[in-house]
Amino acid sequence: MNGPEIQVDVAPGLTLFVPRVRRAGPTALRVDGKATLGHVVESLGVPLTEVGALVVDGREVAAGHVPADGESVTVRPVERPQRVPGAPLRFLLDVHLGTLARRLRLLGVDAAYESTDIGDPALAARSAAERRVLLSRDRGLLHRRELWAGAFVYSTAPDAQLDDVLDRFRPELTPWTRCTACNGPLRPATKAEVADQLAGGTRRTVDVFARCGDCGRAYWKGAHHEQLETIVTRALAQFAR
Repeated sequence: MNGPEIQVDVAPGLTLFVPRVRRAGPTALRVDGKATLGHVVESLGVPLTEVGALVVDGREVAAGHVPADGESVTVRPVERPQRVPGAPLRFLLDVHLGTLARRLRLLGVDAAYESTDIGDPALAARSAAERRVLLSRDRGLLHRRELWAGAFVYSTAPDAQLDDVLDRFRPELTPWTRCTACNGPLRPATKAEVADQLAGGTRRTVDVFARCGDCGRAYWKGAHHEQLETIVTRALAQFAR
């Protein structure tokens, strides 16, 4: 290719998306003179969902900028907290992020989750139709044009995943208000209303209950409450508005 040559410097936080041969500082890249800078960045492996400012020779440009010969490009990560257009802030998680989905719901964050693999086109379409931020570790999925908004989940550890999402988006936290099974709203319930879901010991010793308005699942302070309380307390201490 005899097109323009540019220098591209990808921020350290984004180099995990880039082939190793291009990770050591600014590298020369030959382009065709027609592709936009957004396409060029994606061709390096970086999803635009992870890109903040694109800076060319010291000035910020749009992703639609067409690079010219000799330009120096800096690719910066998304600034945190990230502002997402529209309201309210809602998420959609792919099949591999079930634990993260349940923890977000525990904190009262609207987190839809696909428990089966419905395919990338369907996930992207749902993100657009429901105006949800798609959370995924699938880099290819985050390149899809029909996405409304998306974000790469950088860790495989549930604690780090939750911290990353809360730090990046700073959603409003309202713990104990969502069903961790289906994402529906929780409402106070009487013991009689949930009696069919209670074992004998629970029926005798517990008096405070909640019930999901969508799926009907009952909630109370059971054996795992202390573990859940730890997750909630930690999140509120670090990320509550």
